Amino acid sequence: MTEEKRKKRPKLDVVWREARELIWTYRRRLLLGLGLLVISRLSGMVLPASTKFLIDDVIGGGRSELLPWIAGAVGGATIVQAGTGFLLAILLGVAAQRAINDFRLRVQQHVGMLPVRFFEEHKTGELISRIMTDAEGIRNLVGTGFVQLIGGTITAAVAFVVLLWLNWRLTLLTLGMLMVFVVIMVFGFNRLRPIFRERSRLNAELTGRLNEALGGIRVVKAYTAERREARVFARGAHRLLRKVAQTMVGVSAITSLSGLLFSLASLAVGILGAREVLAGRMTIGDILMFVVFTGLMVTPLVQMANIGTQITEAFAGMDRIREILSQPTEDQDSRRRRRLGRVRGEVSFEDVSFEYKAGVPVLQQISFEAPSGSTTALVGPSGSGKSTLIALAMAFRNPQSGRVLVDGVDLSEVRLRDYRSQLAVVLQDDFLFDGTLAENIAYSRPASSRDAIERAGRLARCDEFVAEFAEGYDTVIGERGVKLSGGQRQRVAIARAMLADPRILILDEATSSLDSENEARIQEGLRELKKGRTTFVIAHRLSTIRNADQILVLKDGRIVERGTHAELLAAGGVYRRLHDQQFHLESDRFLNPGEGDELEEDDEESEEDAAGGPGGASLLPFGRGSSRD
Repeated sequence: MTEEKRKKRPKLDVVWREARELIWTYRRRLLLGLGLLVISRLSGMVLPASTKFLIDDVIGGGRSELLPWIAGAVGGATIVQAGTGFLLAILLGVAAQRAINDFRLRVQQHVGMLPVRFFEEHKTGELISRIMTDAEGIRNLVGTGFVQLIGGTITAAVAFVVLLWLNWRLTLLTLGMLMVFVVIMVFGFNRLRPIFRERSRLNAELTGRLNEALGGIRVVKAYTAERREARVFARGAHRLLRKVAQTMVGVSAITSLSGLLFSLASLAVGILGAREVLAGRMTIGDILMFVVFTGLMVTPLVQMANIGTQITEAFAGMDRIREILSQPTEDQDSRRRRRLGRVRGEVSFEDVSFEYKAGVPVLQQISFEAPSGSTTALVGPSGSGKSTLIALAMAFRNPQSGRVLVDGVDLSEVRLRDYRSQLAVVLQDDFLFDGTLAENIAYSRPASSRDAIERAGRLARCDEFVAEFAEGYDTVIGERGVKLSGGQRQRVAIARAMLADPRILILDEATSSLDSENEARIQEGLRELKKGRTTFVIAHRLSTIRNADQILVLKDGRIVERGTHAELLAAGGVYRRLHDQQFHLESDRFLNPGEGDELEEDDEESEEDAAGGPGGASLLPFGRGSSRD
């Protein structure tokens, strides 16, 4: 493990502080549970304590009148023990599940507030594992585990006092053997904790890879990679199995040593106890009671070994969760304190530069103004920086130098929620959720009326295919909108942006999945949507940006040309060459329909790959030109 990873790993005292806070939060239930456990354990001591009186007084002394009292005491104690045990399981079981739920909510909320770059550096499946699986371990802190640990200590202490009263010599001998057991436990837990942590990490990695493979199953099948994915999963599963085996061996070793010490202690007590009886220092009832209470002292300690293992596992899970909770959220930036009201939508870039990898610039000295209500189109070859520029405009990234201004306010100083609530975006590969059409359209404004949702659907021409579904806008479209064609998914995304009623609109290849007929019809809706709003458009089909107020031509991270469509054509530069190439391509398609459709350039953020930035590694279930379109 590198020194950098060691520095990033939270210290044990930090995790222990987190555990104390968690225990303090549920202190009332834990204290009540501890009280019930003490009553249950004390009740459980009545039966073994009665053996002395049965043997010495009833059998040895012939005092038969004590039998009803002994039977009543034992019966009552048994009922109390059963009742408190039931209440304890219900009380602490519910408390543990509530704690797990609260902890998951806290972690998920924090993860949702992390910057985009965090998600580019971590697999989705790994984050899911940390939120769902690692949080499970805290049941051993706020459930029966922690209380049993304390209760076992109390039981052992009470039993120890009784043993001292019976025979202090035998008690000290037993205590010496238990000290050896404690040393073994401490040593074992210190060795097991990092193994549990590594096991959790491997489980998260395996979950992440499985999530990718299942999410990209169409790509996997298209390239007949099923066996390859099976081998990758098998390697990860075997690594996880080895760590699981190590933890099982460690736990079994501690348990076996505990049993061995218990047997040795019982043997020593039996031999030395017999001598004490023969010497007249103890009665048969005394020695029998001593043996039973030795078990009452040792058994909780053996149980504490198992509980300690579970708590060690809980600490390992909290350790990993702590890594996420220590990540600063977007709103924790001390500069982002300025509130932002309703914006006009004037966006300015002032000498902005950005790089994903140090020394490899993606944008260099970018400066331009997008007046309120204007449309700014971005064109250029793949890797020129168009999508990165849009990411800066959406505050997904911060420039290394220069400023991005909205209405004259530096975007790095404003509260992101205030700004992004006035944005809407339609991406090249927009994401739809496994819900109804209406729910997906209303995602931008969940409180919207049904009329508003359907009006947005009509503007985006969704009503044409919605009419074909028996349940209309209540049709469930499946994960990532799998039941829709590429063009249908894109129209739902456009309707979602229309419903948002934004001040700033981002269109990244918004009509890329549509045929020419549908594109022309949706452009009518987009023209209505763009009215009075500042719009940024990334488009490869230059015909869609003829009416843009300004067109920025990017190449190698710089603006090499700017102007209107007519001005750039007249200049005869890069834009003119792109236009002529596309014009000839479109002519060939018209003369030879169905040929050359694959030649359209794809710019799904390849500048990140070229610059050593994130992206390019994930498997997507659909790409452009889906066979369903």
